[in-house]
Amino acid sequence: MSAAVDTDTPLVEVRDLVKHFAPGGGLIAPRNAGAVRAVDGISFAIGRGETLGLVGESGCGKSTTARLLMRLLDATSGQIFFEGQDITRLKGPRLKAIRRQAQMIFQDPYSSLNPRKTVGSIIAEPFAIHGLHRDRGERKREVQQLMETVGLNPEHYNRYPHEFSGGQRQRIGVARALALRPKLLIADEPVSALDVSIQAQVLNLLRNLQRSLGLTVVLIAHDLSVVRHMCDRVAVMYLGKIVEIGPNEPLYGSPCHPYTGALLSAVPVPDPSLHGRPRRLLGGDPPSPANPPSGCSFHTRCPKAAELCSAQEPMLEPKGSGTDVACHYPLSGEEREAMGVGSSAI
Repeated sequence: MSAAVDTDTPLVEVRDLVKHFAPGGGLIAPRNAGAVRAVDGISFAIGRGETLGLVGESGCGKSTTARLLMRLLDATSGQIFFEGQDITRLKGPRLKAIRRQAQMIFQDPYSSLNPRKTVGSIIAEPFAIHGLHRDRGERKREVQQLMETVGLNPEHYNRYPHEFSGGQRQRIGVARALALRPKLLIADEPVSALDVSIQAQVLNLLRNLQRSLGLTVVLIAHDLSVVRHMCDRVAVMYLGKIVEIGPNEPLYGSPCHPYTGALLSAVPVPDPSLHGRPRRLLGGDPPSPANPPSGCSFHTRCPKAAELCSAQEPMLEPKGSGTDVACHYPLSGEEREAMGVGSSAI
């Protein structure tokens, strides 16, 4: 986790952010289908120097949230503030200036790098776009310094991506993201396409860079153990909404939302003494984001669902455990124990 976190001064603040995709035609998405509610009214803030983890099942809206923060997608409604400035509708030079401050590391290191360009030109591309380091010699020195920072051999400046391993390619992506010295770094599943033996190297690199450069980081990941290792706070998403958000230790030690508890219950643990711990796995599949259920979006799969859950959507609010939770009937200590989740679970 980061060494110094200024949570009182948000670098990024999101208010009631919504992204709906219009339905298309065809067999899978007929023309009379409803809009896909990829992100459906989320609010959160990220302090300077903080690392926020976004977790949840595939299709819950994590990557869409990342692209909205980067302004790679336009929001349907809501606001995104960066250093107090509303950037939700910025265009042209003003948006370009903001993009110097926020960069992204993509999931697949194989498809995110142009195979026809050398590593040097890939890392130097942000300089060309923003008119920095116009002198070729100076630009080369900057690129080689970045390569050294992320653990690559600067002498490989003229090599092509296919000459590098997957882990090395992801380091190239990290170097490119750091080229403009951004304040915000968004890492979208940065190690999911890598071998397990390489994942720890890339994650430790990101953590060390975050500490040394004072970066604010949004980490999207499926591996909850990785998120606990890397993040100061965690936001759990389900069907386009945040259902629980809070500091690392309270969320892992005393999860309140039944969905958070189910996610933690499914995590394998290396401790042999915990191999017989109880688990409560979710049944069924998440509802379609084009036709979400009424009330609480999780009630169709929740073992605690009652009549109120289908009639009224719960608000995200503090529940006394240190996290904010959107649930009418949060987990009790006995229920957490029955699910095998808590401070010793991961």
